[in-house]
Amino acid sequence: MSEFSLLAPDDERRGSQVAVTHPQAYAICQALIDRGIVMDFREPDILRAGFAPIYNSYTDIWRAVNAIHEVLKNE
Repeated sequence: MSEFSLLAPDDERRGSQVAVTHPQAYAICQALIDRGIVMDFREPDILRAGFAPIYNSYTDIWRAVNAIHEVLKNE
């Protein structure tokens, strides 16, 4: 379940995104979209989530993290 590797942000550059790699990134992305969580998939194995405080609440992020946990645990 912990096959994620962090790509961004890094110590030198900060941004409003989190990008991770995972061998099943595409399948995870599709399962999240099915749950109403929109993430970005980049070839070959990158999942990316962008955050904008004006649009995203703490609840949105909590819901996304829970959905990722459920997908990894159950599918």
